[in-house]
Amino acid sequence: MRSFFNQRAGYGFIMPALILLVIFSILPILVAFVISFTDMNLISLGDFSALNFVGLDNYIAVLKDPLFLKSVSNTVVYVVIGVPLVIACSLGTALLINFSQAKIFVAFRLIFYTPSITNVIAVAVIWSYLYNPQFGFFNYLLSFLHIPPIQWLQDPAIAKYSLIILAVWKAIGINMIIFLAALQGIPREYYEASELDGASRWQQLYKITIPLLKFALFFVTVTTLIGWLQFFEEPFIMTEGGPLNSTMSISLYIYNNGFKFSNFGFASAASFILFIAIVVITLIQFRGQAKKDN
Repeated sequence: MRSFFNQRAGYGFIMPALILLVIFSILPILVAFVISFTDMNLISLGDFSALNFVGLDNYIAVLKDPLFLKSVSNTVVYVVIGVPLVIACSLGTALLINFSQAKIFVAFRLIFYTPSITNVIAVAVIWSYLYNPQFGFFNYLLSFLHIPPIQWLQDPAIAKYSLIILAVWKAIGINMIIFLAALQGIPREYYEASELDGASRWQQLYKITIPLLKFALFFVTVTTLIGWLQFFEEPFIMTEGGPLNSTMSISLYIYNNGFKFSNFGFASAASFILFIAIVVITLIQFRGQAKKDN
């Protein structure tokens, strides 16, 4: 009898979270899924009699839209370059802080973590000044090397990579904390035993540190990949997808169609295409990790 009441008490504790999850996450997803099969816009939003069921027309139109295909290619570049950079920089920073004996590196935890908790609008405004082609600090530094000013956010060939630099800088902190926690969970005896066997620092890294960080690496890889697939804030605030749609991401494409052009059905279809892509890629990662564990 006591176990029965304890079980009910447990459900009571998680019920508020479940209710919030259903109302603000699951229910909106279901509504958006239904809307994706309609031609909902501002007119039909005010008069449901004007709402029409269009089946898969929205999905077909999205997949045929050249701008959507452009946003997909841009997002692939963001993911392919941004994800490895974030993981490498975060892990490198965590290793430097964890194994360094200098007390100054303790303060570096806060220094590297601060960008992750700073408001993205404030960060974007500051970096916009840094990227200013005439008065920006980056071009000022390049002038000492006699390099002509770079159009960081105005050149279609460079703007995408300028946003990647900003996003990587901002994402290092939170992942560094995850890696640092995992590193501090590795027993020091492993390193002491390997030193007695004559192992170098690099051998310790590849034979001890990396294998024991596999779960932290997997978690950071999955979350970072999902975040970059939904890359939105930086292009939205700094370039609005320009110049010439060179920084247009899938999330920004969905936002523009949904909130700028009020094509709610079309935008919902695009969002579910992105949702399916994220689910498939995540499942592939979990399947790959399961094979490695076996």
